[in-house]
Formats: sequence, C-alpha cells, structure tokens
Amino acid sequence: ERVMADAIELAFAEDLAEEKDITTNSIVAKDLSAEATIKVKETCILAGVDVARRVFNHLSDSFKYEELQKDGERIDSAPVEVLRIKGPAGAILTGERLVLNLMQRMSGVATMTRRFADKVKGSNIKILDTRKTTPCLRAFDRYAVAIGGGSNHRSGLYDQILIKDNHIAIAGSIVKAIKKARSVYPDKIIEVEARTLDEVRDAAELKPDIILLDNMAPEMVQKAIEIIDQRARVEISGGITLETIESYLIDGVYAISVGALTHSARAIDISLDMNV
Repeated sequence: ERVMADAIELAFAEDLAEEKDITTNSIVAKDLSAEATIKVKETCILAGVDVARRVFNHLSDSFKYEELQKDGERIDSAPVEVLRIKGPAGAILTGERLVLNLMQRMSGVATMTRRFADKVKGSNIKILDTRKTTPCLRAFDRYAVAIGGGSNHRSGLYDQILIKDNHIAIAGSIVKAIKKARSVYPDKIIEVEARTLDEVRDAAELKPDIILLDNMAPEMVQKAIEIIDQRARVEISGGITLETIESYLIDGVYAISVGALTHSARAIDISLDMNV
C-alpha cells in the first residue's frame, strides 16, 4: 500500500514538477466536470483498475467510478469498457497518461503470467516472479503477477536470503556461503543457487530451505532432484519459455521462476476517451 502510494507520488513529481500540467491548465476550466471511459482494446488479463482509482484519487477526492470489469477478468471480445470516471476534467487529463502506463504494463504482466500459469495447470508447481522489475514499479508488477495466477517471490533484498553465484564466489564455496548466512540470519528463509550437480550435493548436505537449479536441462534437473532427496524445496530458473516449460513439469519441482513475467511483458493497448 505505502510503496504504491509513494510510487504514484514520485510519478507525478516526475510529470508535473513545479509548473503542473501547463497544457491542461491553459485549456481546461478549473470548475469543468467531465466523464471518461477507459477501454481495453485487445485480448488480455485485466490488471490495474484499482490502481487507476488510486491515481485519480491522488489528484482529487471528488471522483466517482463505475467499475465495469474487475482485475483478473479475462478480456476476450475487445474493445471493452472497463472503468467509467466522473469528476474534474483537468484531473482526468493530468492523470490519464500515468493511469494508462500502469494499466497497460500491469495487464501485460498479468497476461504473460496467466499464459505460464496455464502451462503448469494440473501440477503443484508455482510460477514465481523475480526482482527483474523496472525500479520503483515492483509493487505494481507483483500485484499483476498475483492477478495473473502467479506467486510472488521475495519482496526485495531484505526479507529472504538468496545466495547467488557471486555471493558464492566471494564466500569461497557454496557451503561457506550457506553457513555464513545462517549464522547471521538464523530465522530467515535461505535459498541457494546451484549450477552444477556438485553444488547441488554440497548445498543439500546443509539442508537450506530452497535450492534453485539455475540453467539446467530437464535431465539434469531430474538428477538434481534425486540428489536433494527432499532435503530442500526445488526451484528452477534460467531462460524457461512458454515453449520449453512443459519439459520442466517434473515431480519434485516446487516452483519455476520466470524473469520474463516482468522484464519482457508487452504493454496491452488501453485507451481513455473523454465525454465532456
């Protein structure tokens, strides 16, 4: 909640600065009211309706809304009206671009996530997001992933330990890295990245909460799962696509993390039309 509010405030600081919206201020009377409609113009999983309300409410507390579609709805027969807004015309125009930027991105992330989630349907495997997000937009991205049927990984660097290759290099070994992390933060979840079967063996001996198998072929994943032998949950990651994911639906896999959910999702075509 607070992170989203701060991000919206920062976005308006970037857009308005000290001069405010000089185009709108020069053309639109301050007391003019208007109605507007947000339309989704292509097939997608909708995300960001609630965020649109947050953005407009940041500009004025006099808005009224008619929510025609909810976050998480599958939009099949576009174009579809998803939200009607009534309130100060100037505030609608000032907030329009930020609302559309967020909704287009969030709907793209939700749509991408749903495609991956559909691929693992029937298994117990979770689709996880990553920290490969645009700075300051992570809260919106994570919300969209959840709306799309995925699960959120760690929120940031502060809430879960994830020991990666460079941490291991500095520590001297995967064993030393795990032991150091556990000694300093004994109550935190510890996840460790393994790139070889030798690293898997070493990590499994110390029973971390999660072992992340990085860039392994399905056959290697199967061997790693046998080595781990339920001593840790197994997550896999590294270039897994919609075309290859089915080969990773292997018994013993707890989750598949996919950076593409947030770093490669295409923005959905959404528009806002004024009705003065």
